[in-house]
Amino acid sequence: MNNGKNLLYTPDLTANEQLDSIIENKTTFTLNNCEFSLFETHKRAADVKLRFNDLTFTAMLRGKKTMKLEDKTDYFDYFPGETVLVSPGETMVIDFPEADETPSQCIALSFSPDFVENSLNYFNTKLRKIDDDSSWRISNEQFYLFNSLPLASATNNLMRIAMEDNMNKDIMADLALKELLIRLMQTQASKLIESDYKKLKNTSRLAFIIDYIKNNLHQKLSVEHLARLALVSKSNFFKLFKYEIGIAPNEFILIERIKRSKELLKEDQSIKEVAFATGFSDTNHFIKTFKTFEGITPKNYQRSLFSDYKIVS
Repeated sequence: MNNGKNLLYTPDLTANEQLDSIIENKTTFTLNNCEFSLFETHKRAADVKLRFNDLTFTAMLRGKKTMKLEDKTDYFDYFPGETVLVSPGETMVIDFPEADETPSQCIALSFSPDFVENSLNYFNTKLRKIDDDSSWRISNEQFYLFNSLPLASATNNLMRIAMEDNMNKDIMADLALKELLIRLMQTQASKLIESDYKKLKNTSRLAFIIDYIKNNLHQKLSVEHLARLALVSKSNFFKLFKYEIGIAPNEFILIERIKRSKELLKEDQSIKEVAFATGFSDTNHFIKTFKTFEGITPKNYQRSLFSDYKIVS
């Protein structure tokens, strides 16, 4: 498992003779409600500035950048599998330390402000959240994200639509943009809950449920019981949890069990002890599930932590 850092589709690099610029060469695909741009840099450079007037979703496809948001952050490394959301009027300041050897490639998708506002109004009317006093919104604070699988899939879909020659492109793009907005907000919500659920558990029903799950992984956790704790029906809990986080509650529980099992394996606990402590019905079920998520058995994972033992699938 890759901890939510999913890579995006990477188009072929532009041939050198076709580049208008070797630093942030820009290819633009204009749609009704967004401007989709593909940037490439083929030469090492520093202090390159890009300013966006509208809310802009950026994602790395290949290579490496070292960047900051001017007047907002310090410099940080930006790699494939990662997304940076740029607020209206913000400026990215970018270095390309490895572009001579490995050209960088990224996308930038600037949303129409009216489209964002209308979409959020629609979501808040039609897609009720688990907390009655919360609403769909795009956070300026959760701007640096690892791509969840749903977010990566939605981004790839929009890239495909933008780059293809189709007379219905704008209609298809509007639907894809709405999905991308939802996946972006779900990824932001998941990151916020993951980092601040303890602070939020007294004011957010979802944070309370996340805290309960994390503290009770050793027990049987049924959707019915969690729904009762959230004071909603089972069907509504399932639907609202998935709206908020982007995955079903049972999938979230399984991911948390595997994360916790890795922590316990690092403490050199036995496979049987770890299986019991993370709520698996038996050791064989734990081993099979762990290998599905991590690609290796828990014993081989544990051995790799404490020795130079060669991992065998």
